[in-house]
Amino acid sequence: MYDYLIVGSGLFGSVCAYELTRKGRRCLCLDKRAQIGGNIFTQKYDNINVHVYGAHIFHTSDERIWNYVNSFVPFHPYVNSPIASYKGKYYNLPFNMNTFYQMWGVRTPEEAVAKIEEGRKEIKGEPRNLEEQAISLVGREIYEALIKGYTQKQWGRKCTELDPSIIRRLPVRLRFDNNYFNDAYQGMPEDGYTPIIERMLEKTDVELNIDYNSNRDKYRGIAKRVIYTGMADALYDFKFGELEYRSERFEHKCFNIGNMQGVAVINHTDVTPAYTRSIEHKHFEFWKSDPNDKKTWVSYEYPVDYKETGEPYYPISSQRNLDLWNRYADLAKKDGIILGGRLALYRYFDMDKTIINALELVRSLE
Repeated sequence: MYDYLIVGSGLFGSVCAYELTRKGRRCLCLDKRAQIGGNIFTQKYDNINVHVYGAHIFHTSDERIWNYVNSFVPFHPYVNSPIASYKGKYYNLPFNMNTFYQMWGVRTPEEAVAKIEEGRKEIKGEPRNLEEQAISLVGREIYEALIKGYTQKQWGRKCTELDPSIIRRLPVRLRFDNNYFNDAYQGMPEDGYTPIIERMLEKTDVELNIDYNSNRDKYRGIAKRVIYTGMADALYDFKFGELEYRSERFEHKCFNIGNMQGVAVINHTDVTPAYTRSIEHKHFEFWKSDPNDKKTWVSYEYPVDYKETGEPYYPISSQRNLDLWNRYADLAKKDGIILGGRLALYRYFDMDKTIINALELVRSLE
């Protein structure tokens, strides 16, 4: 018998497996996909590590977590500096003095503040939706150009129908600084994320192409405890109803050119094209740059309804969904099933927080 059955080989499940096996526990990890790694899975094409399920850039201010990931593979420093494309023009992200100069021609923080304050005036009182929240932060002009179209594509709803909390922590900087994250440690693994997961699962039994929720009878009693990282509603056959998610559809294309877009990530903020981001993966690993390399891989991210792909990505925050998740979480608690990770907890987590949560869980089990 196993000590733990871990459902899902993404980052949360893999950290749990690694830490538990280090403590002498015997673990079995199941995954419904044909490969390990969850959404941080990377696959090599033409010697380029492609982020198959969307770009993942590791960042943290916790030195302990930075050292932890570097204990599996070396990380190279990488600063995320995406750009926004709107009506044929490029703007730096996050919103900073470069963006304000490109938008308005202002050169000083004082001038930028004056333009932002002027744009904020139309919002009176507490913002009631995402549109009002965005305008209250950066004014209508930036909202219309760099937020509205992207957000409506991402969530499949008008900004006036979305909760203001989605954008409440929007970074706005009054300095010329294109570094998207404020964290002290930022980087990319030397050869993609998959080798990290392989190291974590070295001493764990792994079975792929297994949908646990369709095979619960087969695995019932195989382990003393279950750590579940899948969809909480699917665990109970949606008995109370379905949680809502947005999903992504990815197109990965090879081009016979050495450098397609000159940057790793472009956010496409107009209503067209239908994709929200184009990602040129070789720029994540600039240290491998070869002037003779005449191939590149670019991925296009299309936000879609969860039903279209069957792959849940982003929980849709609403009181109805939170109340529904609580009902499923209560059932899991009564059944002794441990919920963990983005899907099971119905919350978005950055990678460092996912690792922290997994480490805390393992400590609580001993």
